Amino acid sequence: MDVLAIVATALWAMLPAYVPNNAAVLAGGGRPIDGGRSWGGRRLLGDGKTWRGTAAGTLAGTALALALNAVYEPVAATLGVVADPFPVVAGLGLALGAMVGDIGASFLKRRTGRERGAAFPGLDQLDFVVGALALATLFAPEWALATFRPSVLVAVVVITPLLHVVTNGIAYALGLKDEPW
Repeated sequence: MDVLAIVATALWAMLPAYVPNNAAVLAGGGRPIDGGRSWGGRRLLGDGKTWRGTAAGTLAGTALALALNAVYEPVAATLGVVADPFPVVAGLGLALGAMVGDIGASFLKRRTGRERGAAFPGLDQLDFVVGALALATLFAPEWALATFRPSVLVAVVVITPLLHVVTNGIAYALGLKDEPW
């Protein structure tokens, strides 16, 4: 597989995981998942992790996977994507996994004394990738293993931090985020 096909496949396959956290920011607010509880004098997660944001993010990512399936043939052929269409459970796994990965990172941030919005380089850029890949593999193992071959995984790990910095910078400039990371 050539480099462009690897990059196209990585971006295509990860789109349902890239969207949930952005959708959660837009739909956020509401009841925090941790219910305000603390552990060791620090909040478990904080006010930024809400049930409404998690549900909205998961629904947005899953819906995107289904929408991508609707345009799969012409777009995948044009871009050189080497992946099968998303099984519904793969789309759900990618979307929910992205949210779970981000929630896990929030828990780790609180345990290390970081406040909401504080930077945690590396973790901030790849937390949702780990969660998305884990749940997609759990929910749709055949699809995930066929799609995320080693070369595609390398592309995901290289491309994702770059996309993360750019999209967060845009969201910050638009006033949708309080910090640019």
